[in-house]
Amino acid sequence: MAVAELYTQYNRVWIPDPEEVWKSAEIAKDYRVGDKVLRLLLEDGTELDYPIEPGSLPPLRNPDILVGENDLTALSYLHEPAVLHNLRIRFAESKLIYTYSGIILVAMNPYKQLPIYGDAIIHAYSGQNMGDMDPHIFAVAEEAYKQMARNNRNQSIIVSGESGAGKTVSARYAMRYFATVSKSNSKAHVEDKVLASNPITEAVGNAKTTRNDNSSRFGKYTEISFDEKNQIIGANMRTYLLEKSRVVFQSENERNYHIFYQLCASAQQSEFKHLKLGSAEEFNYTRMGGNTVIEGVNDQADMVETRKTFTLLGLKEDFQMDVFKILAAILHLGNVQITAVGNERSLVSADDSHLKVFCELLGLERSKVAQWLCNRKIVTTSETVVKPMTRPQAINARDALAKKIYAHLFDFIVERINQALQFSGKQHTFIGVLDIYGFETFDVNSFEQFCINYANEKLQQQFNLHVFKLEQEEYMKEDIPWTLIDFYDNQPVIDLIEAKMGILELLDEECLLPHGTDENWLQKLYNNFVNKNPLFEKPRMSNTSFIIQHFADKVEYKCEGFLEKNRDTVYDMLVETLRASKFHLCANFFQENPIPSSPFGSMITVKSAKQVIKPNSKHFRTTVGSKFRSSLYLLMETLNATTPHYVRCIKPNDEKLPFEFDSKRIVQQLRACGVLETIRISAQSYPSRWTYIEFYSRYGILMTQQELAFSDKKQVCKVVLHRLIQDSNQYQFGKTKIFFRAGQVAYLEKLRLDKLRQGCVVIQKHVRGWLQRRKFLRERQAALTIQQYFRGQQTVRKAITASALKEAWAAIIIQKHCRGYLVRNLYQLIRVATITIQAYTRGFLARRRYRKMLEEHKAVILQKYARAWLARRRFQNIRRFVLNIQLTYRVQRLQKKLEDQNKENHGLVEKLTSLAALRAGDTEKIQKLEIELERAATHRQNYEEKGRRYKDTMEEKLAKLQKHNSELEIQKEQIQLKLQEKTEELKEKMDNLTKQLFDDVQKEERQRILLEKSFELKTQDYEKQIQSLKEDIKALKDEKSQLHHRLEEERVTSDGLKGEVARLSKQAKTISEFEKEIELLQTQKIDVEKHVQSQKREMREKMSEITKQLLESYDIEDVRSRLSVEDLEHLNEDGELWFAYEGLKKATRVLESHFQSQKDCYEKEIEALNFKVVHLSQEINHLQKLFREENDINESIRHEVARLTSENMMIPDFKQQISELEKQKQDLEIRLNEQTEKMKGKLEVSNQLNRHLEEEGTQRKVVEAQNEIHTKVKEKMMDKIQELQEASEHLKKQCETESEVGCDFRQEASRLTLENRDLEEELDMKDRVIKKLQDQVKTLTKTIEKANDVHLSSGPKEYLGMLEYKREDEAKLIQNLILDLKPRGVVVNMIPGLPAHILFMCVRYADSLNDANMLKSLMNSTINGIKQVVKDHIEDFEMLSFWLSNTCHFLNCLKQYSGEEEFMKHNSPNQNKNCLNNFDLSEYRQILSDVAIRIYHQFIIVMENNIQPIIVPGMLEYESLQGISGLKPTGFRKRSSSIDDTDAYTMTSILQQLSYFYTTMCQNGLDPELVRQAVKQLFFLIGAVTLNSLFLRKDMCSCRKGMQIRCNISYLEEWLKDKNLQNSLAKETLEPLSQAAWLLQVKKTTDSDAKEIYERCTSLSAVQIIKILNSYTPIDDFEKRVTPSFVRKVQALLNSREDSSQLMLDTKYLFQVTFPFTASPHALEMIQIPSSFKLGFLNRL
Repeated sequence: MAVAELYTQYNRVWIPDPEEVWKSAEIAKDYRVGDKVLRLLLEDGTELDYPIEPGSLPPLRNPDILVGENDLTALSYLHEPAVLHNLRIRFAESKLIYTYSGIILVAMNPYKQLPIYGDAIIHAYSGQNMGDMDPHIFAVAEEAYKQMARNNRNQSIIVSGESGAGKTVSARYAMRYFATVSKSNSKAHVEDKVLASNPITEAVGNAKTTRNDNSSRFGKYTEISFDEKNQIIGANMRTYLLEKSRVVFQSENERNYHIFYQLCASAQQSEFKHLKLGSAEEFNYTRMGGNTVIEGVNDQADMVETRKTFTLLGLKEDFQMDVFKILAAILHLGNVQITAVGNERSLVSADDSHLKVFCELLGLERSKVAQWLCNRKIVTTSETVVKPMTRPQAINARDALAKKIYAHLFDFIVERINQALQFSGKQHTFIGVLDIYGFETFDVNSFEQFCINYANEKLQQQFNLHVFKLEQEEYMKEDIPWTLIDFYDNQPVIDLIEAKMGILELLDEECLLPHGTDENWLQKLYNNFVNKNPLFEKPRMSNTSFIIQHFADKVEYKCEGFLEKNRDTVYDMLVETLRASKFHLCANFFQENPIPSSPFGSMITVKSAKQVIKPNSKHFRTTVGSKFRSSLYLLMETLNATTPHYVRCIKPNDEKLPFEFDSKRIVQQLRACGVLETIRISAQSYPSRWTYIEFYSRYGILMTQQELAFSDKKQVCKVVLHRLIQDSNQYQFGKTKIFFRAGQVAYLEKLRLDKLRQGCVVIQKHVRGWLQRRKFLRERQAALTIQQYFRGQQTVRKAITASALKEAWAAIIIQKHCRGYLVRNLYQLIRVATITIQAYTRGFLARRRYRKMLEEHKAVILQKYARAWLARRRFQNIRRFVLNIQLTYRVQRLQKKLEDQNKENHGLVEKLTSLAALRAGDTEKIQKLEIELERAATHRQNYEEKGRRYKDTMEEKLAKLQKHNSELEIQKEQIQLKLQEKTEELKEKMDNLTKQLFDDVQKEERQRILLEKSFELKTQDYEKQIQSLKEDIKALKDEKSQLHHRLEEERVTSDGLKGEVARLSKQAKTISEFEKEIELLQTQKIDVEKHVQSQKREMREKMSEITKQLLESYDIEDVRSRLSVEDLEHLNEDGELWFAYEGLKKATRVLESHFQSQKDCYEKEIEALNFKVVHLSQEINHLQKLFREENDINESIRHEVARLTSENMMIPDFKQQISELEKQKQDLEIRLNEQTEKMKGKLEVSNQLNRHLEEEGTQRKVVEAQNEIHTKVKEKMMDKIQELQEASEHLKKQCETESEVGCDFRQEASRLTLENRDLEEELDMKDRVIKKLQDQVKTLTKTIEKANDVHLSSGPKEYLGMLEYKREDEAKLIQNLILDLKPRGVVVNMIPGLPAHILFMCVRYADSLNDANMLKSLMNSTINGIKQVVKDHIEDFEMLSFWLSNTCHFLNCLKQYSGEEEFMKHNSPNQNKNCLNNFDLSEYRQILSDVAIRIYHQFIIVMENNIQPIIVPGMLEYESLQGISGLKPTGFRKRSSSIDDTDAYTMTSILQQLSYFYTTMCQNGLDPELVRQAVKQLFFLIGAVTLNSLFLRKDMCSCRKGMQIRCNISYLEEWLKDKNLQNSLAKETLEPLSQAAWLLQVKKTTDSDAKEIYERCTSLSAVQIIKILNSYTPIDDFEKRVTPSFVRKVQALLNSREDSSQLMLDTKYLFQVTFPFTASPHALEMIQIPSSFKLGFLNRL
């Protein structure tokens, strides 16, 4: 149809508006071709004649049904006002920030934190097709990730927008999505490192601007690398065009880069004090903007976060401090004061404090820096000149140096981040995230804006080509004839900038000239392009600017500063100075290194579509423009080699207000970012694209009966379209879709709405007619009734006369007297009968009561004596039983103590033998010493005899000499002269000899004195030691006497214990009688209770018979029928009629009280008996405790006696050794005295001493040897004395109240040993008797079994409920019963938990053998086997269910047969016999419980994984209600990769899956309580997944979808009822979903509706309720949207709630599981093992 035909009355159009850009108006009059004006009705009610020109009609407005679409291209009318209105509805009213525009995701900055970025949202979008869920940055990221995984092709996400639009946050969320979805299992945490790179780059590359508090001042392309498993292995980053000028200049209300303020905020910390920083207000480079603080930002806390991320990336403290040192140096450099000296010079003081700190930090020479900051060197061909600079030039040089240092530092940090994110493996694919500046236009635009807009031109060209390519692919895929589409090509603008002799090349050329200026360059641009290139213009009022017509808008650039920024030069001498820095990092920044090749170049082989002219001169590559052009070329090459995905960030307002929509600013950005261009391209072709199924379901109402008769829906659609739309050029039929031109869907919607309106009119006509007819019939019937009563009243009035009234009164009086007479007669009869009945009844009851009292009196007397006799007998039996138990227990303890004492006696004997051996060795050594002393004495005697002989001979010789002298006196006189000479010589010789001898004697005397002193000291020491030993011996004697007294006391107690043992041995024989007495009492108690109950029953039966007889004697109904109401009232007042009944009630009360008193008496007697039993048991326990304490005391005494006896046996030996040592000491002293006297005698004769010097030397050696021997002996004795002292101290510590033991101890020990031997003999005798009896019992049982076998060979065997197995068959048992068992084939024909029962029967066998090792091995093997089979079948639901059931059954068996009373309540007597006897397996029960919990969790996970893909298709997408469609076809054009390859699941699929789970669990014998818990968990998952998907799918939030969800919930409730699971609390888990469905259906307009929503939706949080209300989408025009005012009302009511702020439900939440104890009803004796188990090696006992 023609477009003009759509401009009819009531349709709406858009007209321009200066404030809102576009405003809506309604057509008041049909438009006809040729009209000059269009009559419009504005929204405020005013009329407007809108002038029009032919071919320029105002754009039509889309129907309300299409407003708020997820995809802008799905709108029927595609133009700027439709896009703007759709964005307004979604953003301002529905609070949705994301919208698709074809392949673009439009992201509006909400300026508010939204709960739509949690991990639950990430998991909800993971694996979903693009378009199935609401638009989101995660959906774009998932699409890129899915295409990469499916096609093995690299992807790119291009995020652009102006400052403050949210580019950085969008890029960060995309990277976070990849890190979460593709998380690897390695310990390297690559994902965390990739995310950690963002805070660092934001700190050094982001700053506050007037538009954004965290504006990125550089472009960034991050490549995230993946391996073949699509897991992150590393990343790499490229940066573009850092805004270096911000380092040295900031506009008002702007800041420098964040890192400077973070550093200043942390300046007072100890690690930063050497940087000598202060607050940010103290530095020029940080205070230019005026405000150094951002509201809500803590720079010091951000510094901590920055350092943490540095550390996370492996950049350690030394690297961080180097970076901070350079940053601090830049701040100090900005504070260096430059003073002017005249007009042409400037000066920097060498004493400048900031210059000093700057040079110290960077290791520079201060004088050179001060010199070259104010001077420059000019090198010519002939000479080198140093030229001073003016103050402005010096300031520019200083700022250029600061910018250069910061640029190098930024590149260095990025390089180190890339090194930290490097990976060793091979990159399989990558996804690049480009965060780059959008198109910018300011009041003053400079070189930075020129480069930014140049980059956006290149990106827009790439975007246009990609959109064009996708359109072509879609047409070819659907076999639609391809027609050329005219779209904007911005190649001329790109050529203007980058082509040969373009703007950039002329700029580089001007930069080469030494005297090049901005004005000269601008003049060249004027000469080359003005009036020659339509895209370049010269401003009329300016000669310093130029205008370029970009794809988005015209931009005027100011040429000032272009050359300086493009050169980006620092004077050579300053560079040389920094190159000579002692700080290695600063020196490395300015080294002459070649530019490294990009790491991306080798990977990319695809070239861009158009060839870009590359510069040839090497000088060009040094300028900023040429570098940016080459990096941009490389970026475009990379993007062309990948599949791009586009995110366009929009800034909704400049005031940063949350959800505030500024139409002017948004339209400006939509034009600049290419969204409207995409819309225009789509509008030129076929923008609306619907599948045949969608068209058939939506427009089936427009089809005729003949058309619906066709079976092929595709053919039906074609026929209908040919009939409805005459112009075949307005649509095209593809393979799977129908393509519509713009406006055709709106036309079809209009036809559909007209048909629905027509149908509504017909329905209303019939309904209104039926209502009017029904009203008429009611009014007619009412009129007839009124007439009837009116006419009847008239007839009655005519009929009534005076005679008739008199006759009526007379009849009434006659009736009164007659009725009175009859009633009186009846009363008299009833009264007589009642009195008679009462008399007989009372007599009968009195006689009966009397007989009963006599019987009870006699019975009480009998019971008194019988109970007394029974109580005495019971007490005697219990006492005998207790005494017998005490005796046996004490005998066992005595036997054990005797064995322990014998072992200790043996040990003490061994110790005594070893000590005796040591003593023998010591005595041998002493004997040897005595022998050596005797030898020395004999030697001394020999020497004395030799001395006497020698003296005699000398005396004889002297006599001879005297005789000879007398004879020679004569000769002497003769030769006197000669003799005198000789005598003189001899005198001299003798004098010398005497002197020598005298000296020797003095020496010997000194040595003797020293020896005497030493001996005196030693004797004193010996005396002291002997004295101490005497004191110790005295103390030991005292302790001995105390111990003797203690032994006497113990002897008395032992005699008492013997008597007690004898008494207990006598009483032990009566234990069996006590047991029988207790059983007899219990049976009597049961009989008495049964007797009481039977008496009660008899009394009740008799009372019921009496009441029946009394009531049957009179027909009460007959009496009542004959009596009037008044008579009955009189009878009730007299009370005689019911006297008998009251008497009966009293009698029953008396009887009941009597029986109650009897019952109380019985209960009191039973309680008394129980109290006596408890008292006796307490006495038994007390006696056992006393017996144990006495045994412990006796045992400790015996230990001490044995030990003291052994130690006392050593004391006499020590005494003997001491006495011997004393004797040896006295002998040595005597010998020394004798030797000293002999030495004095020898001094008198000098000749003898001279001759005997050698002999005396030998004697001295012997004496010294003896002294040494004596000292050794003394040392040994000292050691022994010390040992004795230690032993005595040990005795004192252990036996503080006991004394030293002597012969009495030996006697006591011998007596105790004799008693022990006697007791051992008695125990041996008893053991022999017991063994004999056991043997006799065994022989008797064998003979009885043989006899039974002989007589009852044909009868069944009785089994013990055990399975015998051999130790070596344990592995085979586990293998066949656990690891190899397949439950599917055997589970149907066996009892639940059969493997568990078999295992427990084996456990019972090990327990009966009392083999701890065997039992422990079996339990460990069983637990490990269950763990292994679960691990091997971790995804097998049936196997997990089977072994969860068997683990629980095994655990219940261990509890049931543990012998604990709480688990034995429901056991049969046979089951109680099967309890474990020897071992407590409570620890293994705990281990099995933990294993069961792990199996249950895995069991739940497997069920959730199986049912989760079915939930959303079955609960949300499937339409089961006939005639109600909850979905609106959107015409969304999915990506080529977003193919819906899932099966068509329905609600029946969910119910079938639940039934499969339920039947499998029941077949495997899972406990019903566990089944209920598992079903509850599954229903929670169904509700949570459905509700989460509903939150993220705006198209599902409709009234009809709420009806469908409510219907599906009813199906689930019916399933619960069918399976008898109503009490599983599963229904309650669906309450949030049920309330959400109700919220979709309920009316949402008035205040009462808001209050009702607040009161009813208690299971939904406030965030969830508001989300549903904002997302509510009408399916038809008959439904209304939820107004923002109503949403605000609900939100105001919900503000009082304190609930979670999370939007999504946690689908991973697990309810706490409890394993109930259920006793097994199966008898172990009856269990048989199927042959399929292959357990033939097990034998039933």
